[in-house]
Amino acid sequence: MFTPYLRRWSEEGVREVVTAPRKISVPRVAAGTLPRRAGTARVSPGLMEGGETAGRRRLRQWLSGGIAGYEDGHDDLAGDATSRLSPFLHFGALSAAELVHLAKREGSPGAHAFIRQLAWRDFHHQVLAARPDTAREDYRPRGDRWRADEREVAAWREGRTGYPLVDAAMRQLAHEGWMHNRGRMLVASFLTKTLYADWRTGARHFLDLLVDGDIANNQLNWQWVAGTGTDTRPNRVLNPVIQGKRFDPRGAYVTRWVPELAGLEHKFIHEPWKLKAADRAGIDYPDPIVDLAEARARFERARGV
Repeated sequence: MFTPYLRRWSEEGVREVVTAPRKISVPRVAAGTLPRRAGTARVSPGLMEGGETAGRRRLRQWLSGGIAGYEDGHDDLAGDATSRLSPFLHFGALSAAELVHLAKREGSPGAHAFIRQLAWRDFHHQVLAARPDTAREDYRPRGDRWRADEREVAAWREGRTGYPLVDAAMRQLAHEGWMHNRGRMLVASFLTKTLYADWRTGARHFLDLLVDGDIANNQLNWQWVAGTGTDTRPNRVLNPVIQGKRFDPRGAYVTRWVPELAGLEHKFIHEPWKLKAADRAGIDYPDPIVDLAEARARFERARGV
């Protein structure tokens, strides 16, 4: 009868053959009741359904429809042409290797664009494996002396900055535990460059709420936007007004999450402060907490640009 065995080196450097155990006893864990969403604190009310069954259902829908248009539509905030598979990848309900295989078989330009995003995801895992300190420290220090204005950071967290696209994305995060990738880049740029606040402040808030938040992609994407990571353009600043007009031109995304602005003409959706005083007074929405030109000049002085 075949007896399984293991080979190992003894402390004296002699190779030994050790018989493998036929069974391994594991501790028993008492059965318990799974927590319900309604009774769990700090759960976003619009959180998507989890688990492998839900993940595979979403994957089938993605492969049969959305993936083909991904290359052209992935930045459309209102249309949301993203796969929304990141939470299932994060929890291991789906495999990145399997997704690459299935996307290659689909073969469209959108599928190849999707594969590039999966590669980007794994790249950050490789960077963190090589540099574990980057979960806390700058990958490429820029000599930043971050500001710590708690009032501004609180307005950012609450989606009350006065910049509609930033606020819409932050409110989506609070409600769904998820945010469109274009929104993630914008709100990170706004915090770290427009408000010039430490990227770790934003990274912690994201990890508190994101259902797909893992250390590698969260921390290193924050560093990429903050200009302390692997980005070759560390001083890039995203303008929330320009981004809104480009990626949400009719304001559909903004008004979905910032209903106070519903009904405004399209030209005012991303710049409500340009309304006539009488019209502006009737909207319960804050004025901008910072002037964009002044904030950019401050950032460039700090970085020595």
